[in-house]
Amino acid sequence: METMFDTLLQLPLFQGLAQEDFTNILAKVKLHFIQHKPGDILVKKGDICRQLLFVLKGEITTVTSVINGSYSFTEYIQAPFLIEPQSLFGMNTSYFSTYIAHTEVHTVEISKAFVLSNLFNYEIFRLNYMNVISNRVQIHANRLWLDAPEGLKNRITHFILSHLERPYGEKKLKTKMEDIAFIMNETRGNVSKALNEMQEDGLIELHRGEIVIPKAENLVGE
Repeated sequence: METMFDTLLQLPLFQGLAQEDFTNILAKVKLHFIQHKPGDILVKKGDICRQLLFVLKGEITTVTSVINGSYSFTEYIQAPFLIEPQSLFGMNTSYFSTYIAHTEVHTVEISKAFVLSNLFNYEIFRLNYMNVISNRVQIHANRLWLDAPEGLKNRITHFILSHLERPYGEKKLKTKMEDIAFIMNETRGNVSKALNEMQEDGLIELHRGEIVIPKAENLVGE
């Protein structure tokens, strides 16, 4: 039967780490295992990131909102998952999104102090950490330089995909039709027509104040 420690070893930061090194780490660090009920908030947008927070079991919901509140994206992510490792260092060390337990969730925390004093002593951990951060930066940089797609439906699709943490699975976009029209620089009527056509194609589901994307991977080929 797979243990929590087996799950930890599956996470990118620990992959390739020798079993002996991992055992030594576990002997030094005080791990904080926490069990969360559905609906419990793991971290809120704006909270200061003082630890690496690993989701070891269950499914979480992430909610990311634009500053003016005109739209927000909700994603569902299965464990194992590391919450915002990029927020541990830098000029802004607060969480960018809110993370909520969608099912029963198990997490473990490792303090920033222990990361600095111990984990960074292991070369494989340092390399893994740099790769995680570098990959994220490269993905977001590439998104900024993609050619603007032609056609309103393609532009809406691009808008959705460019805001996702992971381009697959169920997503929800909470917004108003007029806000999408403003973002797209289109009339409300044109946006409504395009969205209804996307719904007819089975790509999205339209609800009051909300657009559900059942499978984001279906948008990728659009």
